[in-house]
Amino acid sequence: MSTSLTSSSDPDAFCRILASSKSLGILTGAGLSAASGIETYRGVDGQWNHTNPFEVASLRAWNENPDRVWTYSHSRRDACLRASPNAAHDALATLSLLSTRKRLLPSLTDPSKPPLYITQNIDGLCRRAIDSIMKTPEAEEMDADEKKLVHERHIEMHGSMYRVVCTQCKCIKWTEENPLAPIFANDTSTRGDEKIPIDQLPRCGGSSWSGSNRYGRCGGLLRPGVVWFGEVPENQGEIIRHLTKVDVLLVIGTSSLVHPAASYAGTVKKNGGTVAVCNLGPTQIDDHADFVFHGPCEKTIPMLFKRLGQINDAQASA
Repeated sequence: MSTSLTSSSDPDAFCRILASSKSLGILTGAGLSAASGIETYRGVDGQWNHTNPFEVASLRAWNENPDRVWTYSHSRRDACLRASPNAAHDALATLSLLSTRKRLLPSLTDPSKPPLYITQNIDGLCRRAIDSIMKTPEAEEMDADEKKLVHERHIEMHGSMYRVVCTQCKCIKWTEENPLAPIFANDTSTRGDEKIPIDQLPRCGGSSWSGSNRYGRCGGLLRPGVVWFGEVPENQGEIIRHLTKVDVLLVIGTSSLVHPAASYAGTVKKNGGTVAVCNLGPTQIDDHADFVFHGPCEKTIPMLFKRLGQINDAQASA
């Protein structure tokens, strides 16, 4: 996006455009989870202001100090497990329901498909909010294929803290077990520069591994199932393919500094779509967005969805 435009902060104007959307896309970042107690990365008190990401979240760091990477990952994972989805997660999750889509997004070309929901977050809160919605009475009428589609349309492009990958047999496992190794049951911050022996780090088969070399229980070193700096984010082909069809992109809680996600708004704008930014503070794409709403995501998103419903209900009864 090379040219700037005058952005609007008129919620009614945006809601009218959103109501006419034929294909909605959603992109979320760390700011979405701030109200859940998850520390952001690049904000005023962000992680990367006091921690070098290349020392705890890169392939080089893993090869040189897997114990340091796991110590950092455990602390983040522990925080994620203790957190709960906030009002913004919950509002976005309601779009998983056909009844909500019909009310809020009546112009969708295919209302049977939930919006494309991309998150850069690895905290799993978006998915947990969706899982909770899938347990409500409104979701009881959905069949297995419809529920599967909901999860397929939700893309965790940077992986998940709840996924681990064996570096030996390549087994991928989803788990909320905590801690993943006995060593992390204690406060590792008191160890200082003392290294954790590699055989005490999380391993394939768990701490009870007894010498088996079977797939999924081979005893190999596990790595966090997240995308580190220098690695390629997941599902990029699928994301770009879907973005070419998106006519409204809602960018929520991200500073839009990290590529490739930072380029998604430009892709939608290039194809004639509308971009709306919802973030606590200014972002890199504010000057190029059609709508900008500054404020806490947990207040802005529910407010927009509530107003969208009111506008659509008024039009339906007119």
